[in-house]
Amino acid sequence: MAIPIEWIPKEPTFAAYIKVFSRFPFLKTIGNSLYISIAYTLITLISASMAAFAFAKIKFPKAELLLKCFLATMMIPTQVTMIPLFVVMNRLGWINSFGSVILPSIFRPFAMFLLVQQMRTIPDDFLNAARIDGANTFQVYRHVALPLCVPTLATLSITTFMESWNDYLWPLLMLTDKTKMTLPIALSTLNGQYATEYNVLMAGSLISMIPIILVYIFAQRSFKSGMIAGGIKG
Repeated sequence: MAIPIEWIPKEPTFAAYIKVFSRFPFLKTIGNSLYISIAYTLITLISASMAAFAFAKIKFPKAELLLKCFLATMMIPTQVTMIPLFVVMNRLGWINSFGSVILPSIFRPFAMFLLVQQMRTIPDDFLNAARIDGANTFQVYRHVALPLCVPTLATLSITTFMESWNDYLWPLLMLTDKTKMTLPIALSTLNGQYATEYNVLMAGSLISMIPIILVYIFAQRSFKSGMIAGGIKG
């Protein structure tokens, strides 16, 4: 490391990137993180959209009270639920499995809240027209409600993927096998092994940022419109 800092190196080299992949199973950790993040995002979108459709468009007793109780769980810190959730995963025998990291995605109050705001803006006439044509409740949800919520779903896809991709503490608790470690855990391990080799640490950090940057570049327009639609409409 040079002082003063050389912003443009005199002799650019990819040696640090080669070292990252040759001395550490970095490619394996990238695959693990991609698998977990994609599965986590898909399950979140499916479960949250179904719950939001039920609360926004299906009338049932105590719906508003149940919705408020559901949203109130957003005030509970994640650290409070970690020990009970760890006990549940242990009793299920899911410790050291990807399922233990992915399963919490079923319960995402913020995702459901964002989709409820969007689905409440859908005119009931659209849904009733589909029912008159013979569509059942699931078909109305699948073919009418979901297509009208695409911007909000895109927003949730980006934010959920980023959250899962960068998650460190929960995968660290659940995944004890080194072959199953995720990218943030791998970066932490690199920090321990190559604490004085800043070029290796920076190379690993840059690689970890690439998927997030690509996702945002391709979905930034939907992200912006989805935040507006879900944030100001009630």
